[in-house]
Amino acid sequence: MRYLKPLAFAAAVAIGVIPAMTVRAQQRGETFAWAPVPTNNPGWVAPNKPHWKVSELIAAHKGQASWNEHIVNDSNLQAHYIQLAAGTKTKRQFHPDNPIWWIMQSGTLQFNIEGQEPIKATKGFLVQAPYRNIFSMEVLGDQPALFLEVTVTGSPVLYPFDETPAPVPGQEFVKVRISGKKNYDATNKPFLDFNGMIASGGRPGGAFVKDDRAFANVIRGNPQADNPKDKGHFHEVSGEFWFILEGQIEYKIGSLPIFLADVGDVVYAPKGMWHRAHHGGTGTSTRLAMNGYPDMLHNYQPNDELR
Repeated sequence: MRYLKPLAFAAAVAIGVIPAMTVRAQQRGETFAWAPVPTNNPGWVAPNKPHWKVSELIAAHKGQASWNEHIVNDSNLQAHYIQLAAGTKTKRQFHPDNPIWWIMQSGTLQFNIEGQEPIKATKGFLVQAPYRNIFSMEVLGDQPALFLEVTVTGSPVLYPFDETPAPVPGQEFVKVRISGKKNYDATNKPFLDFNGMIASGGRPGGAFVKDDRAFANVIRGNPQADNPKDKGHFHEVSGEFWFILEGQIEYKIGSLPIFLADVGDVVYAPKGMWHRAHHGGTGTSTRLAMNGYPDMLHNYQPNDELR
C-alpha cells in the first residue's frame, strides 16, 4: 500500500477504499496511526554503534587484567562491558530507584546480594539486583570474569555506612537515612542460569527485568524466512539493544547491510530507526532484548506493504 497523507487516508476509509485492512486491524486490536520519524536520524552517537563484537573487545584489551568499555549510552539505559581480574572484590553498594543487571560471558563471578544466597555465576547467567538491595561481586578462581553490566541512565551508586564511597568528580557523599527496597517477584528473579536451563531441557523465555524504567526480555526461537520488504519496526522513545545468548541473530537495521551477531556480541538500534531481528544461523538462537520501557510501542508497517 502506498503511503497516503492523513486527509487522503481518512477519505479512503470513508469511501470504502481500504475497509478490509481496517477491519483486519480492528479484529487484531490494532490501530492505524501516523507515527513521526526523524527526517535526518542522527544514528549512532559514540559510544553507541550497530555491532559490538566481543572478540574485538577482547582483542582491543589484550594484556589487561581488568578493563571497562562503555558501549551503550542513551537517555534510558547504559551498558558497560567489564572484565574484572582474578581475586577482585567490589565494594558493597546499591542503586536508589532502579535495578541493575548483569549478563555473564566468561569466568566465575560471585554475586552477594542482600537477603540472597551467594550466586556463583558463569557464562550464560543473568543476574539482577532491584533498587536498594545492597550487592557486591567477587571473582572466583584464577581467571578473570567478563560480563555486561546494564543500568538506568542517571542512576547513581550509594554505599552502606560501613563502606568508603568511590570518589565521583563534582560530588561529595553525605550520611543519610533511607528505608524501603524492591523485592524480587515472579518475573524479577535474582538470576537465570540460561545455559543450565537449556542443558536440562528447559525453554527459557520472557521478561527477566521488568521495571518502570527498564526492561530485559529473553527471546528464543529457530531460523526464520526472510521477507525483503519487511523493515521490521521502530520505537519512538527508546533505543533498543541486544546481548546474544545462544546461536546467531540476523539483524537488519536502517540502511545497513544485513549482518549476523554471535554469542556475547551486543547490537544497538537508535530510537526512530527501522530494525528487525531474526533468528539466524542453522539452529536455535536466543537474544536478550533491552530497552527503557516494559510495554514499549512497536511501530510496524501495514501488512499491505509486506506483500
